[in-house]
Amino acid sequence: MDKFSHLDDKGKVKMVDVSEKRPTDRLATAYGKVLLNKKTYDMVKNSEIEKGDVLTVAKVAGIMAAKNTANTIPMCHPINLTSIDIEFNMDDENCDIEIFATCKLNAKTGVEMEALHAVSVAALTIYDMCKAVQKDITITDIRLLRKTGGKSGAYTYESYFS
Repeated sequence: MDKFSHLDDKGKVKMVDVSEKRPTDRLATAYGKVLLNKKTYDMVKNSEIEKGDVLTVAKVAGIMAAKNTANTIPMCHPINLTSIDIEFNMDDENCDIEIFATCKLNAKTGVEMEALHAVSVAALTIYDMCKAVQKDITITDIRLLRKTGGKSGAYTYESYFS
């Protein structure tokens, strides 16, 4: 089997050939945070943003993003996700919204990019829906928290869980 690389033997870019890999159960969870001021945070929490229910729209946007990652990220394999879960944690003390996206499937390639894409688009959707109230919203800390399955095995972002 060829090594898994986005470069062919002539150094030209290509999509990795995963045809020889065996399917395994795979899961990935990504994380991100949206920092808001108190006024905007309270408006989101109390469903007072003029554009509608911010977290419901952000959840749908994140799910749609995960399902369409291969259409946005070059060299990403199109995959059939079996589960996408997006959760939000509202932190009243710091006025931020934590986003967690978990994607699952049984396939020859992983779901890290789908989980990261879901978090990114959910965060951008929160920004879009709140930008009329606050322009200096910060999106931060987008990262992979954990993954299981595949040739490279399990990964956990230890400092998040310690």
